Amino acid sequence: MQVPVYNVEGSEVGQLDLDESVFGLPMNEAVVHQAMVRQRANARVGTANTKTRSEVSGSTRKLYKQKGTGRARAGDLRSPLRRHGGVTFGPRPRSYRQDMPKKMRRLAIKCLLSAKVADGNLKVIDKLEMSQPKTREIVGMLQALKIERSALVALNSIDSGVVRSVNNVEKVDAIQARQLNVVDLLSHRDLIITTDAVRTVEGLWGMGQEASAVEG
Repeated sequence: MQVPVYNVEGSEVGQLDLDESVFGLPMNEAVVHQAMVRQRANARVGTANTKTRSEVSGSTRKLYKQKGTGRARAGDLRSPLRRHGGVTFGPRPRSYRQDMPKKMRRLAIKCLLSAKVADGNLKVIDKLEMSQPKTREIVGMLQALKIERSALVALNSIDSGVVRSVNNVEKVDAIQARQLNVVDLLSHRDLIITTDAVRTVEGLWGMGQEASAVEG
């Protein structure tokens, strides 16, 4: 599978062969959905906490006698039925963490990368380097590549000039290739990736990596 390689001016400068075990898989919506839910759940802190009637401040004395007043039966001030009382079945600190097999996590990422290629939303550029932030160059690159909506820029290694420039553009984010994840791929329509970042991705999730893992 070959895709065109562009420079930052949007001109095609060559072709790049992609590993079909990473960029040529059919979509598996069930696995992608499970991976997305897992990642979002694992990002939750789980520190929300409410006080029960035994934890709120207030007297435990019964407000008035049970019978003879003509009013409803009332307990103490801590009752969940009263203002400033305890909370019934409120959130308590807990872990929302979910587990998922490594092969399924890798498959979800590869399915999304393959979908970017199939939909024409994967743009490979030869290189992207900046000695200092230049937001205008990033905007010019996006216009040259005809990217009008959100985009994720994947770099082989973090370039502070590129990252700071990208941060100034709305709906555009930069990420290291080895940190590509399901939520970011789903949250951005286009993926801009450098040629060396493509090789890093193939080395992480390609057939060669899986074969070495099996042999090991």
